[in-house]
Amino acid sequence: QVQLVESGGGLGQAGGSLRLDCVTSGGTFSSYIMGWFRQAPGKEREFVAAIGRGYSQYYADSVKGRFTVSRDNAKNTVYLQISSLKPEDTAVYYCAGGPAYTLRNYYLQSQWSYWGQGTQVTVSS
Repeated sequence: QVQLVESGGGLGQAGGSLRLDCVTSGGTFSSYIMGWFRQAPGKEREFVAAIGRGYSQYYADSVKGRFTVSRDNAKNTVYLQISSLKPEDTAVYYCAGGPAYTLRNYYLQSQWSYWGQGTQVTVSS
């Protein structure tokens, strides 16, 4: 049973930074592509970022330049560094993971095998 547990959410101020962590257990973390999604109030869940097994990074256009995804295979952890926080970053952030052969389109939630429970990020102006 693969489990993903996010942490690091909370209240941030516009212009500040937050880092989200996602620890994975029960699987082979180094073999997975890992990603982040978010769901703002009243909106659908959307793709934010992903990082491949070879550390290639992919970002939604809306967060490029402000979000950085990284991973530490020794710690089975994927990170999302959020800089220059904006009120529109307020959302529940979800960690996701899956084997590479199932992931052809990172934007499609259905292609991700494993999900965390989410962590709330609230940005005040």
